[in-house]
Amino acid sequence: MQLRVASIRPDETMQLKIVSPPSDETMQLALPTAPKSPRTEAAKPGRRAERPTGRLAVVTTPVLAALAPAGRALAPVGRVLAPYAEKAAPYARRLRPVYPRPGHDDWRRWIPSWRQWLAAFLGTVGLTGLFLTVAYATTDVPTNLNSYATQQDNVYFWSDGTPMARTGWVRRQAMPLKDIPEGVRWAVLAAENESFYTDPGISVKGISRAVWRTVGEGDTEGGSTITQQYVKNVYLTQNQTVSRKITEAMIALKLDNRMSKDKILEGYLNTSWFGRGTYGIQRASQAYYGKDVSKLNPSEAAMLASLLKGAGLYDPTLSKANHKRAVERWTWILDRMVKIGKLTPAERAKYTTFPEPLKTAQVFDTGKQSDYLVELASQYARKSAHISDRQFDLGGYQIYTTFDRERETKLTDAVTKARQEAAKKDPKGAKSAHYGAASVATDGRIVAVYGGPDHRKQGYNESNATTVPAGSAFTPFVYAAGLEHGVSKTREGTRTPVGPDSVYDGDDGVPVTTPEGPYWDRSGRKVAAHNDGNKSYGPLTLRQALARSVDTPFMQLGMDTGLKQVTTTATRSGLLASSIGPQVPALALGNSTPSAIRMASGYATFAGSGVHTEPYSVRRITRNGGTVTLTVPDRRRAVRPEVAEQVDEALADNFRLSHSTAAATAAASGKDGTTDKDTARWYTGSLKSVSTAVVVYRIDLTESLEPLPLEGVAGTTADSVPFGIWSSAMGLD
Repeated sequence: MQLRVASIRPDETMQLKIVSPPSDETMQLALPTAPKSPRTEAAKPGRRAERPTGRLAVVTTPVLAALAPAGRALAPVGRVLAPYAEKAAPYARRLRPVYPRPGHDDWRRWIPSWRQWLAAFLGTVGLTGLFLTVAYATTDVPTNLNSYATQQDNVYFWSDGTPMARTGWVRRQAMPLKDIPEGVRWAVLAAENESFYTDPGISVKGISRAVWRTVGEGDTEGGSTITQQYVKNVYLTQNQTVSRKITEAMIALKLDNRMSKDKILEGYLNTSWFGRGTYGIQRASQAYYGKDVSKLNPSEAAMLASLLKGAGLYDPTLSKANHKRAVERWTWILDRMVKIGKLTPAERAKYTTFPEPLKTAQVFDTGKQSDYLVELASQYARKSAHISDRQFDLGGYQIYTTFDRERETKLTDAVTKARQEAAKKDPKGAKSAHYGAASVATDGRIVAVYGGPDHRKQGYNESNATTVPAGSAFTPFVYAAGLEHGVSKTREGTRTPVGPDSVYDGDDGVPVTTPEGPYWDRSGRKVAAHNDGNKSYGPLTLRQALARSVDTPFMQLGMDTGLKQVTTTATRSGLLASSIGPQVPALALGNSTPSAIRMASGYATFAGSGVHTEPYSVRRITRNGGTVTLTVPDRRRAVRPEVAEQVDEALADNFRLSHSTAAATAAASGKDGTTDKDTARWYTGSLKSVSTAVVVYRIDLTESLEPLPLEGVAGTTADSVPFGIWSSAMGLD
């Protein structure tokens, strides 16, 4: 088919004639070729102009990649707005500015018309809305909280529930909202954000004012909702910048949709700064009023709420100006509570006097004995509650210890007095003298310890140190092993029971024998037992030997019973296996090195009818209102009840014979302990279900860790320093 157009004259009508092509021809449509531009021709040889340059691709790729998330997020919005945009197009064209304005030849042509002003305004609103939409879509709630905002301190309590010490850089203790009275909550809301439960999480007016002051006047101003303040506390920094303010608002909006209002309020109350080094309403209540938040009344709560505006300006104890501001703010908050219906006029009338806070916050006496207690309790808490070091360092734990404040005071005073007297008698010897002491109840509670003069000067705990041998204070364990297991005079023979009335040789220098004959040491010498002062007593019953502190019968009893059985009895009674000495005859005379805590625990087993409970220093742990599960201390039978009773009776005899004056006023049991070469002296005894062990020894830490002779620092048998400390700690002097 061909298309032909014939030329015509002006007075003729144009005609279109279509000629059919032959059947064997194909119809073709010829299009004129566009003229080639000089630029295209110039680019032809290298063919570089046929595709975008590499530089353009490099620039656009990251830009498009960065805009892709925003584009995907805005796609649904674009689909919704498309019909409206189509309808508004004609009007938008009319609003399109023509500038300078036509139709005016004077200065008015440079003044925008109302349409232009309207277009500028709508454009600004649209761009602002677009910016906020993009910001909201691309801002997410951080998954990692500000670690400083979530860190808390750990608080330790005495056995009576009163605070003992706290550890950690941040004074904060999170409290569940249910434990914070409503009056306290609404005092804060009245002061900071009364519309909290109805607002969307942000205050447009407040944000605008803050941004205007930040940008326009170089200053900062609040206006944040509680949700925004919470976001700032736990997710962001305290920097006052426009970008941080916008990010804060976006996160606050999302958080308000994801988290309940109560949870946000709880978080805010637990992370806000109240001055005096405190974070959170609980610590503030304790710092300013010396009580838990659960005991605050609305008046006190209003005073604390005023601190949220700036503790440096509203802490009434800092200055007269502060006091005046605090009273005015306190009055305003209470009146505000009435206005919003959270306090009746009658209730408001009760609070006419400003609730003066404490002049200073409670200061815990740390660095001295309490630090030794904290060290023991924290070690036990982490182990028993399976708390990692990282978790523990984040804090928030309330650790209720077993330490008895009164017993701790008596024990500390007794050792301090002994130290002072030693310094007067022998200043040189007193410098290297060390004192360790511990009191343990029959149920395993560690009720008091003396760890050293000052934890800041001496970091290690004397009460828990396995430094010096127990000496003859170990013989009750040998006695208990013999009574429990019996003795054997032959290798394969059956065991023969022994009792308190079984007789042994009490002379000094008696050779130690085995079923095969005398016991020879590695140097080829016969081993002989010796008494304190090399004194001989002749034949004695085992009960008499223990009552009179005669040592030689117990070295032989240990061999007859078997050193393995002696070790088993000692460890089941409370001594650590790691502190047990070499398995040689000297084991019976105390070559083991137990700590004061473990010695007291072992004697408590005898006072507790033969049942041993592992010593523990923490009875309960809570965190943020919840109970932390603790492993129950191991409780086991160490020896039969009758064996424990027989050992305790012999120790009571020893107490009466050695300290007749004290025995006249108390039914106690106990025994002193001396060591070879006079390097340590002990006294361990029980009274009213509590056993206390005291050890005195000398070590010059600047030279070595080898014990030195006491040289009179621990007194004499008649005037024993360890016994003096023990009797004072037990309340017998």
